[in-house]
Amino acid sequence: MARRNPSVTSPAPHRCATLNPPVSDKNQLYYGDNYEVLQRYVRDESVDLIYLDPPFNSRQDYNVLFAEKDGSKSSSQIHAFEDTWEWNLDAERSYQKIVEEIGGRIADAMRAFRTFLGNSDMMAYLAMMAPRLVELKRVLKPTGSIYLHCDPTASHYLKILMDAVFGPEKFTSEIIWKRTNTHSDAKRWSPVSDTLLYYTKSNVANWNAPFVPHDEEYIAAKYRHSDPDGRLYTLDNMTSPKPRPNMTYEWQGFPPPPYGWRYSKETMARLDAEGRIWYPSDNSKRPRLKRYLDEMPGVLLGTVWTDIPPINSQAQERLGYPTQKPEALLERIIKASSNEGDVVLDPFCGCGTTIQVAQRLNRRWVGIDITHLAIGLIKKRLSDAFGPEIRQSYEVIGEPTDYAGAAKLAEEDKYQFQWWALGQVGARPTEQKKGADRGIDGRLYFHDDQSGKSKQILFSVKAGNVQVSQVRDLRGTLEREKAEIGVFLTFEEPTRPMLKEATEAGFYKSSDGSSYPRLQILTIQQILDGKQPEYPLHRRDATYKQAPRARQKPENLTLPLG
Repeated sequence: MARRNPSVTSPAPHRCATLNPPVSDKNQLYYGDNYEVLQRYVRDESVDLIYLDPPFNSRQDYNVLFAEKDGSKSSSQIHAFEDTWEWNLDAERSYQKIVEEIGGRIADAMRAFRTFLGNSDMMAYLAMMAPRLVELKRVLKPTGSIYLHCDPTASHYLKILMDAVFGPEKFTSEIIWKRTNTHSDAKRWSPVSDTLLYYTKSNVANWNAPFVPHDEEYIAAKYRHSDPDGRLYTLDNMTSPKPRPNMTYEWQGFPPPPYGWRYSKETMARLDAEGRIWYPSDNSKRPRLKRYLDEMPGVLLGTVWTDIPPINSQAQERLGYPTQKPEALLERIIKASSNEGDVVLDPFCGCGTTIQVAQRLNRRWVGIDITHLAIGLIKKRLSDAFGPEIRQSYEVIGEPTDYAGAAKLAEEDKYQFQWWALGQVGARPTEQKKGADRGIDGRLYFHDDQSGKSKQILFSVKAGNVQVSQVRDLRGTLEREKAEIGVFLTFEEPTRPMLKEATEAGFYKSSDGSSYPRLQILTIQQILDGKQPEYPLHRRDATYKQAPRARQKPENLTLPLG
């Protein structure tokens, strides 16, 4: 079975394995283990900004994360986005490689971690992160920055590891993001924040100072004056803080200050002509400079961010994933540490928030993920946000492009194949409990009238051994779920009885009078050839923005990060 999550792999030499990978004028979305993708495809010093939110299960009992594990325990199959790591022989091999081949401060840090943490899941997590951070440093430009998003369970260990990789002198900030409000937690302070560790590659990193607007209380207290047109201003000192003999002159009948004026006569004349000097009625006072509120950039942002709320249940950008990060959070990071045309990399891109924001802000981007589920979600999300033509601006590397590749994927991992197939038709995998198939593998929502009500297409995906009974079951599921259209995706060519069953399901009539087969059968080869399900396209698909929440949460599918 193929790995569904980036397991702890052995580090290789610290340079791109493909010495001169091709340079593309398109953005790149990679399916695969990010460690292997970075080594093979991403050039040295080619990325301006890295944001990563590596998967980690901080919801389990804290003590469990530090429990000793038998190193001989075999590697278990890890399902997609299951953000937990365990100590096993793979972790042991990775640790030995780091210590013996990478060496230096990183090896010193890992040996210290091993002494303190033993063979725990936390140690496995750090063994996974170490070689990846080495690769991320390699691909970062000298003017580049990296933001590592984590929670307090692992942030202190990750900071030591980042110090070892980038150097403690390259640590710039620890940003605290208030991600939620307080809630009832027995016998402890309520956890409400995440940590972002911000490092630079050198001392000349790109930086665009971020400002936030002044709050109303500050404006009321400081900007108490206004021009006749209502333009608010505050008054600022115009005297020099230190002796300046050349600035000692009388101005408009006002004697010079003890150390002189702050500005030359020429500048004072220009400010006066622009109406920017306030003159007191009393000659014992001094003129002052008008500083207008609408010309002030605001307050320079600090390292505690409380103004970006989490994604609530009604948010338009909500995709239904509990670990999804707000677009505003990524927008702040990308604007502060990159410029238009720069390359942004997210090696754990999950549901694609970094990618969508980078695209909107006119940055180049590289996204990497280990599941076809994430790749399909990102392709759909980009299409919904920017239109189907966006597909021409990026390339997907690593997913099947022909029948043989799809067959190999189906043989290796039925879940990955299912997610890949659904992604090819823009459908979202159905959240369901393991073993409780209910005949639905995916859903796609659409609108074809002005009511605002979502209508749905149900998908059933079969890799082999198809029978007419399966089509009949999907037809019954349509009735039970009150869905408008059903699509049966199959590797094999449909039999005559299957086609007959689909035909007997009749048609769905759209609000504009057009008709669509109510039960459609598509083969994998047809999908690869570009065929898509037939359904109304009068209104933009609402899969992400208005789809109802799934009725069940899967036991075998943890939702993606990002």
